[in-house]
Amino acid sequence: MTTGIAVLAGLLTGVLSGFGIGGGSLLLLYLTLAAGMSQYQAGGINLLYFIACAPAALWSHVKNGLVEGRAVRWCVLAGVLTSVAAAFLAARVETDWLRRAFGVLLLYVGTKEIMAKGEKRG
Repeated sequence: MTTGIAVLAGLLTGVLSGFGIGGGSLLLLYLTLAAGMSQYQAGGINLLYFIACAPAALWSHVKNGLVEGRAVRWCVLAGVLTSVAAAFLAARVETDWLRRAFGVLLLYVGTKEIMAKGEKRG
């Protein structure tokens, strides 16, 4: 993997994240399929990537009045608890199963998005 391609992949997924397209998922796919990283390494890099991208997205949403303080409290509480539980669970699950589960999740979300867009048009 050349540095230029890695920087381009990071830049592209960062821009897509800014538009709400799910750049983190795309980054995971790039890191595991093209860069040959393990699922655990790619997940760790994705977390660092999120830490770098999240403040800009949060600032934009707050500036545009899209953040409700009461909802934030519940989301943070649920997010912290489920993240800790998922981290312990992921450490006990084989990498192949994590990849398969992630693939199924992407297929499910993609199908739901396609169906939702079809309903909006009709």
